[in-house]
Amino acid sequence: MAKTFSNRYMLFYAAALVTVAALLLTIVSVSLKPRQERNKAAEQKQMILKTIGVEASRDNAAELFEQYFTVGESPNGSSAEEDIHGGTPLRYDGGIVIPIQGSGLWGPIWGYLALDSNATVVGAVFDHQGETPGLGGEIATDKFAARFIGKRMDSQPICLKKNADNNSPYQVDVISGATMTSNGVTEMLEKAYENYKNLITPNIQSNQIDFRKEAVQ
Repeated sequence: MAKTFSNRYMLFYAAALVTVAALLLTIVSVSLKPRQERNKAAEQKQMILKTIGVEASRDNAAELFEQYFTVGESPNGSSAEEDIHGGTPLRYDGGIVIPIQGSGLWGPIWGYLALDSNATVVGAVFDHQGETPGLGGEIATDKFAARFIGKRMDSQPICLKKNADNNSPYQVDVISGATMTSNGVTEMLEKAYENYKNLITPNIQSNQIDFRKEAVQ
């Protein structure tokens, strides 16, 4: 005769299984978190290094970052490395890299612009959390980033426009079929300009700001 179990027994058994599974998942999540954070930081440094033409792997990104960059002071006074993504400028030999962040159609978008001492863009990189592949997701491509090379962030921010004037140092073509994402990029560029114009424009007017990285001891 088959053994039967009461409803109460089945309920407790199911609850025990759920509890054990949740506990195991929590342990795995906690144990992997430091590695995830290291990988995230390495990927971030890879993005930043890419703006100045330095290709890095996860393994050597931290070392190269220390070699090429000095962490500046953000508009809120913080200079902690963990605040780089949120607003800390980075100084390198020849210019400054400014972080930019905003909102696209489906979530956060962000990137970095490398400017020389004349506030001309020498490198750019963008990324997103959930923009549509083939549309808004195009901001993460090298092809899109290349549109910014040679543009300027001196007297006004760069903006994305339909049928942009390629001769204008402040206009970049929008992403076809991705109006909301393009608007988001324009808005975050405007915000970045307001945040960092005091670091950018004095350098153009007087060359008194030294962006050079001190020699590594």
